[in-house]
Amino acid sequence: MKTTTYKIQKPHIRLLTQKLELTDHKDRELITKAYHFAEFAHEGQKRASGEPYFNHVFATGLTLAELGMSPTVVAAGLLHDTIEDTQATEADIDREFGKEILFLVNGVTKLGKVKYRGIERNVENLRKFFISMAEDLRVIVIKLADRLHNVRTLEYVRPDKRERIALETLEIYAPLANRLGIGKLKGWLEDAAFPYAYPKEFEQVTALLGEQSRISEKYMLEVERALKRELRKLEVSAITIDHRLKHLYSLYKKLKKYDMDIDKIYDIMALRIIVSDIEECYRVLGVVHGLWKPLPGRIKDYIATPKPNGYKSLHTTIFTGTGGVVEIQIRTQAMHAQAEYGIASHFTYKEKLPVSRTKKKLTKQYAWVEELREAQREIANTNKFVETLKMDFFKDRVFVFTPNGDIIDLPEDSSVIDFAYAVHTDIGDHASGAHINGKFNAIATKLKNSDIVEIIVKKETVPSSKWLTFAKTTLARNKIQKYLKEHSLLSKFLSFGR
Repeated sequence: MKTTTYKIQKPHIRLLTQKLELTDHKDRELITKAYHFAEFAHEGQKRASGEPYFNHVFATGLTLAELGMSPTVVAAGLLHDTIEDTQATEADIDREFGKEILFLVNGVTKLGKVKYRGIERNVENLRKFFISMAEDLRVIVIKLADRLHNVRTLEYVRPDKRERIALETLEIYAPLANRLGIGKLKGWLEDAAFPYAYPKEFEQVTALLGEQSRISEKYMLEVERALKRELRKLEVSAITIDHRLKHLYSLYKKLKKYDMDIDKIYDIMALRIIVSDIEECYRVLGVVHGLWKPLPGRIKDYIATPKPNGYKSLHTTIFTGTGGVVEIQIRTQAMHAQAEYGIASHFTYKEKLPVSRTKKKLTKQYAWVEELREAQREIANTNKFVETLKMDFFKDRVFVFTPNGDIIDLPEDSSVIDFAYAVHTDIGDHASGAHINGKFNAIATKLKNSDIVEIIVKKETVPSSKWLTFAKTTLARNKIQKYLKEHSLLSKFLSFGR
């Protein structure tokens, strides 16, 4: 593709560089160059809304900038559709921007543009999506930003496609953002997709929230004022105290568990306290419990035991004394950044580690990415692949502990046998029961958050077909089926020998 000169839209470039807080001249130059290259490459192209196609790639780049991603990733976001949809070639990108940006653009291109030509085509694109994950997680962040703008412009899409894209966003993309710890992006995706996926439910939840949020805010302000007074007296310096309102789709999922009774939801609005260090987190928790009585079972220490996606915070829910109930979250600035930006925070402009070191640093925390990649290789049936994604990787999670304190991350409704196979195949094959929080339970028992599980192993215990009725994870079911198949063949062989 030949380069040319064209009008510079300075306000847009300035917005990108301001979001990134760029001070280095080379970084500013890279963003400017990528902006101009993409604008020229997409010149004359239109979206379904009639607006210039370039608006889409700019929106993708802006989202990446808002997430604080590095200039390299933002530039790749601006360029992500050039090879796929314009006359620009790999050689053009390599020559103008170098091999790293070419690698990222190619990564997004290889995912393929989802054409929505039925489930087969759709799932094959999802397969490509997840194969790419283990190669470079930055590609996934770009793809999620790309998806966000597509969902925010669903009003211009045909109704049947609109619903399908919205549902896929809620069932695959938003949960993926959540598992990568990017809470901000998860919320944005859900907010954009919910009205199109479930329009009636969206209206119902909006109405319920409008009424309840006013009541919640009243109690929240009472607690905030009293807490600020007490913290000043004790000379505890909170960096910020603010509110967060629960996202509508998250509220909807919780309401379904409580028969749509909003009075049973305690975290519609949460008071969020940001402090300087971990010691202050626990000090503030002590102050809160000195002022108000906590609800039993609602104190959660995600600092001592972080969620597998890296989330850390102290949570408590208190009775206000005036008839209200308020959730309070206490964390440091670093914890807050992790909660909002997750894996994206490891690839920011301010991250000092080289990309190779950063990827190595994340390998353990996001080991499930490689598991997911392996799963898609093994599952040939397309419908089963999607169901596996929803069950094993994106369903609501329970975090269960081994006796040594290691966290095993499982889908909600998992049983003891799922836990046993998650620890080791041999333990699963010979699990006869478990001590859950010190009490004996059968292998069919469903596990709850924070259960401490010790598997009881007996050599004479082996898998039976009955185990498949209470095994929920694909891993456990595959291991059981493999055992049954191998031993069925062995039995036939031995009887034939006789």
